[in-house]
Amino acid sequence: EGGMADSGGVSANNAAAGNDDEEGNTAPFPETVQIGGSPEYRVERKLGKGGFGHVFVGRRLTGGNGRGAGAQEVAIKFEHNTSKGCNYGPPYEWHVYSALGGTHGVPKVHYKGRQGDYYVMIMDMLGPSLWDSWNSAGQTMPSEMVACIAAEAISILESMHSKGYVHGDVKPENFLLGQPGTPQEKKLFLVDLGLATKWKDPATQQHVDYDQRPDAFRGTVRYASAHAHLGRTASRRDDLESLAYTLVFLHRGRLPWQGYQGDNKSFLVCKRKMSTSPDILCGLCPQPFKLFLETVVNMKFDEEPNYSKLISLFDVLIGPNPSIRPINTDGAQKVGQKRSRLINDDDDSNARKKIRLGVPATQWISVYNSRSPMKQRYHYNVADNRLAPHVEKGNEDGLLISSISSCVDLWAIIMDAGTGFTDQVYELSPHFLHKVEETSHLSLV
Repeated sequence: EGGMADSGGVSANNAAAGNDDEEGNTAPFPETVQIGGSPEYRVERKLGKGGFGHVFVGRRLTGGNGRGAGAQEVAIKFEHNTSKGCNYGPPYEWHVYSALGGTHGVPKVHYKGRQGDYYVMIMDMLGPSLWDSWNSAGQTMPSEMVACIAAEAISILESMHSKGYVHGDVKPENFLLGQPGTPQEKKLFLVDLGLATKWKDPATQQHVDYDQRPDAFRGTVRYASAHAHLGRTASRRDDLESLAYTLVFLHRGRLPWQGYQGDNKSFLVCKRKMSTSPDILCGLCPQPFKLFLETVVNMKFDEEPNYSKLISLFDVLIGPNPSIRPINTDGAQKVGQKRSRLINDDDDSNARKKIRLGVPATQWISVYNSRSPMKQRYHYNVADNRLAPHVEKGNEDGLLISSISSCVDLWAIIMDAGTGFTDQVYELSPHFLHKVEETSHLSLV
């Protein structure tokens, strides 16, 4: 579920974790490494282990000082050539790091290559993860520090998303600070890109298509979005929902769905997430946490997040002097400056989005056998006078009603192209089963 999972292999504070051998792999790690024209490094203590390799401290044997490629101490990440990430050659993570090179908040990879049975990546050494810091601080963090983490983490995700990628595994273990005692000790980094996927098609520059494969969960159960549990195609909203759970965890010290065990753990956690309202989850947190969660769980699949507005939610918790903040927020400030140069935030589309803020999310679970993607549309909180236009528009697009319910003159309706119906007739009436009710009802034939 998490704990000491692979933190991207760049934290100098993680203790050695688990057995040195991956499942099915008994090849010893080399004592020294030299790849792709790199200096020679001695492989020292182990930093961590996870689903995407083992990470060690590397000490340069031929001098070296400062940071970057000339640093005396680096992080060396090993992945065996038979591991699940190397089915088609070098690890998929290598490609993602190359694509995100120079992106704000992503550590630099200086050398990549193969030595013996291992693919090897040499990267910047960083400091403790947010998981480490949370443990050191007594398993809680003050609201200002978590607010600074929120603002800077959103800016890092904005940078990554702007390159067409979603991270796919946002959690405290994957956010690292710079090395203590250096100018970067308060800077935040996001690591471990083995589950990153593209939300934008590089050929068309359009959003990838929606799909749902219930048996294809990716991520960490504790922090994954509800959409990830349901096997839905990853998009930008999922990273932000995982960040919301990360922030609540760092502040409260626990999430309500921790502790489930067994084969159906993911299902039980998903069910609990979807039934826990933002009011309950964020009841012991300052108001910005609740507003952030409400906003991101209400996002549509292909919706572009308003990153600057999300960052601004936490302004009230962050001190006015950037130089003394517990976390460096330079990236968050740049996101606000960049956004201010774009179109006015008060256009019609944003006005419509504001209506959704603060409305608890109503989420649907669709369970079906594996088949080709099905076109589906849903509406909720629809007033009587808006029901007919929604139905007519759906009919024009080849969709028919598959499920409907009402409460206090508000409707929830699902329309899809897979009902098998050839036609549909409906009537909106104040009468239901020959009885007069206080609310309207819909009859389907």
